[in-house]
Amino acid sequence: MLSETKLNILKQISSDFSRDESIWASGYLAGLAGTPLTAVQPPLQVTLPEQNTVKKITLAYGTETGNSKKLATSLAGIIKKKGIQVKLADLSQYKPKDLSKEEFFFVVISTQGEGDPPVLAKKFYDYIYENEINLSALKFGVLALGDSSYPLFCKTGEDVDTRFEILGAQRIIPLKKCDIDYQEDAQNWIEHVFEAVNKTSASSVKNTPAQKTSTGRKKYLGKVSAIINLNDITSEKETYHIEIETEEALSYKPGAALGIIPFNAKSVVDEIIAVTGIDSRKRIETSKITDTVEELLQKHLNISYLLKTVVTQYAKITGHSIPEVRLSLLDLLRIYPVKNAEEFEEVIQILTAQAPRLYSISSSPEAHGENEIHITVARSEFFIDHQKHNGLCSGYLSEFSEGEGVEFYIQDAGHFRLPEPDKDIIMIGPGTGIAPFRSFLWERDAVGAEGKNWLFFGDRNFVSDFIYQAELQDFLKTGSLTHLDLAFSRDTAEKVYVQHKLEQKAQEVFYWLENGASVYVCGTKDPMSRDVENTLLHIIQHHGKRSQEEAVHYLEEMELNGRYAKDVY
Repeated sequence: MLSETKLNILKQISSDFSRDESIWASGYLAGLAGTPLTAVQPPLQVTLPEQNTVKKITLAYGTETGNSKKLATSLAGIIKKKGIQVKLADLSQYKPKDLSKEEFFFVVISTQGEGDPPVLAKKFYDYIYENEINLSALKFGVLALGDSSYPLFCKTGEDVDTRFEILGAQRIIPLKKCDIDYQEDAQNWIEHVFEAVNKTSASSVKNTPAQKTSTGRKKYLGKVSAIINLNDITSEKETYHIEIETEEALSYKPGAALGIIPFNAKSVVDEIIAVTGIDSRKRIETSKITDTVEELLQKHLNISYLLKTVVTQYAKITGHSIPEVRLSLLDLLRIYPVKNAEEFEEVIQILTAQAPRLYSISSSPEAHGENEIHITVARSEFFIDHQKHNGLCSGYLSEFSEGEGVEFYIQDAGHFRLPEPDKDIIMIGPGTGIAPFRSFLWERDAVGAEGKNWLFFGDRNFVSDFIYQAELQDFLKTGSLTHLDLAFSRDTAEKVYVQHKLEQKAQEVFYWLENGASVYVCGTKDPMSRDVENTLLHIIQHHGKRSQEEAVHYLEEMELNGRYAKDVY
């Protein structure tokens, strides 16, 4: 035993020792005493060799020329050598109904012609787009093969990636698009697959208690409490801020989306009924639902833009020779009419369910409470044969009145989430792309986040199209918004877009990246998101003094680490 004086001296000396210093001191004292180190060394946490907690993944391929199959087979061999069992699946033979039973599902798929899926994978592609499957238990990634000389480069891979997310699956590795020379990119991708699978699995083993998976989306009923056109009367656009109140408490995080199934216009439904001569009150049983003809056509079935496969089935039922086109049901009936009401009943059976539309939530649960949710909707207009048409869902939503009821669900944010409150963020969102960033700013303001916030916003005209202007100015005044860079393309002789503003602030943007800022992009995929990404790559290459290949790797690493996220459409 030490005397009290010596014990106090020892306590004083060792009070601020690190763990390694404590171990060294123990060994030193043990050496003086002639005692083996193991007798006095404090117990250590033993790190066991890393083991794969994942037993099996599925690697599926969709091919036309054989490249995807050859590549998938090669990649499967690599992953097997790392100790993970791989089920190699040909999408031409894979049963899509089995998707909901999978845990990890990775796809290697090529794009053909005008953005079409490979012929052998078309059945799988059509199935996931025509059916509402609950994929909430699925973790996935997509490797897309294509040829950049074609305008719709890797479109099939993009489509599969997007559709899986809409169906509730969790993307654990970002979509990777490969050009003709794909070997190196594919090799890097499969390495990231291995890392992501092990990371996800280890995390779920440590943190996630066993729970029963919900068999469907949670539906909420609300009523519209406010609907405001954010554009000035001089604008060529209509952008609606819509607030919905609910009695039931809502649960969501900034970056999430609100899903809604739009109703078809009653005038169009009435015309279809008149053209076909069918009894609107007759009840018909479809594979999904039983209801009257009128209710099916208005609330449950897609009649606005039929899939090519549906048009092909329509041709078989009616006996018409119809080219491979996509038309509305009404146009199809006008040009290639059914013989009678009985034949139209057969047509009803081949119509697909109305697909939900997703809108980025523009409110914050911390700032706006648990019984209120906001979305920002641009009314879409287009012309066919000089006749104006409205986008189905945007037209449906923009015609709501205050007090009107609406049913919706919430789609989890997935990869599009805020970082820790002390981290900086750069937000790039022209037009309605500002929606999730309004949510981010309100949330960060409400919780007192210390991280800095930089927004790049743009539209056509400052006077008529600067939506949420007053709110953004208030955020600037309070310091919740650190920087606001604006690009209004029609206000200058030479059109200026958000990517030009990024380029103008390139040095500071790179400084933020190097200091750990996260970058978010929301809005149109083409050309905005591509132009923004190319600008970011140029900034990284020029100001980071990196090669083009190194700049691409830099951005990919940011994406894999959750610091570069896109919500584009």
